[in-house]
Amino acid sequence: MYSASDEDVLEKARIEKRILLTMDLDFGYLLAVANQKMPCVIIFRLKNETAENVNHHLISIISYLERQLDLEGLILSVDEKRFRVRRLPLNL
Repeated sequence: MYSASDEDVLEKARIEKRILLTMDLDFGYLLAVANQKMPCVIIFRLKNETAENVNHHLISIISYLERQLDLEGLILSVDEKRFRVRRLPLNL
C-alpha cells in the first residue's frame, strides 16, 4: 500500500482488524477527526528509527497492553523514554 492514501490505509487496517504501526502523525489526526474507534494505531516518535529500536519498543508495548490492543481501539504515541495511550474515539 505504498502509494495508497492515509485514508485508504486506515480503512484497510479497520476492515482487516489490524494494528497500524507508523511514524506519520497524520494517522492520529485522521482518527480523531473521523471519531473512529478502530484501528489501533501506534505512532513511533523515535530519534533512533532503526528496526531494532522500533522492535524493542514494540515488544514492550505489546507485552504491557496486549489485552487492550485486541479489545478496543487505542492510539499510542511512543518516544524513547515512554509511551502515551489514548482510547478511541477521542471525542474532541
